[in-house]
Amino acid sequence: MALWRIRATVDDRPGYLSVLTASLALRSVNILAVQVHTTEGGAVDDFLVDAPDTMSEQELQAAIARGRGREAFVTRAEAQGLADQPTRALALAGRLVHDPDSLGEALVTLLDAAEVRWRPEGTVVLHGFDEERMTLIDPAGGTYEVLRPAPAFTPAEYARAQALVEVSGALVRRAGEQTTLLLPDGAELLIRAATGDDVEGVRRLHARSSLLSRQRRYLGAARMPSEARLRRLLEPAGGVTLLALHADPAGGEERVVAMANLLTEGDLGEVALLVQDAWQRRGIGTAMLRRLTARAARMDVSALVAHTGADNVAMLRTLRRFGVAERGDRDGTLLTLTLPVAGRRSASDETPATSG
Repeated sequence: MALWRIRATVDDRPGYLSVLTASLALRSVNILAVQVHTTEGGAVDDFLVDAPDTMSEQELQAAIARGRGREAFVTRAEAQGLADQPTRALALAGRLVHDPDSLGEALVTLLDAAEVRWRPEGTVVLHGFDEERMTLIDPAGGTYEVLRPAPAFTPAEYARAQALVEVSGALVRRAGEQTTLLLPDGAELLIRAATGDDVEGVRRLHARSSLLSRQRRYLGAARMPSEARLRRLLEPAGGVTLLALHADPAGGEERVVAMANLLTEGDLGEVALLVQDAWQRRGIGTAMLRRLTARAARMDVSALVAHTGADNVAMLRTLRRFGVAERGDRDGTLLTLTLPVAGRRSASDETPATSG
């Protein structure tokens, strides 16, 4: 047997759905799940079915037509389609709880979209939907544009997407204050934006970090940064600094164990990381860099770079997770690498944010 997804419109009249299901049953098509979308043109029935392996798409189309279905859309389905839409939506909401910046990817999954694009604030795009396009207000600013050539979007799908956006909005507001990072070994870190009051905690982070770690962060400079420089890093004129803090389970002090900086000038941005040696190779740098790239996208940064030593294997490994190739601009032992600002595009240069 083979899984298929079928969507067809039938007249919204008593008994018409049973005519369609009977026509499918006569061809040994087993209906595993069904949803009904009410539209102005009739009831749009969305089926997940199990059909004989020998049945072709054309034969399914013919069975739908005999069952008084019209405007049929038929495509092969995967096993994950067995999850019903409420279950899928709840799972995606759960994903957003752990990664509030994944709204674009969540919309692709929820709507089986071909593409999701993001438009910055100031671009005139009204929210709503038509057959092939849906636009949704991004809670973090801007607008998501969801594209799907077929089947046509329905009011029910727009309502689901809007509900997911509202969940994301609540999470973004919370994420603006702080988030918890759960490491693979079970340790928890608090991630939040830095303030000027964090100077002493960040100074202690530098003191606990090895000479090599400080040299790699400041590209050869091993001296402790001055308090004035630390304050500029913590509250940059352009950009943001994130801190990772660990609270001693025994009730001890909360320590800063990592710092991630995003410094911007115009539409250009630069990122840098410092992770205390005892906390390295645990995914903290990757998690913080992911949050910085998401912030850069929301700030409409068009280019994002990282400077690192050619021998800094750990940093190069982290950057590769973001699609950065090791070849870049090289000046002696210094590499300047460009990170993709995924999910964002300028008004004049439209680049897909996510492809499905």
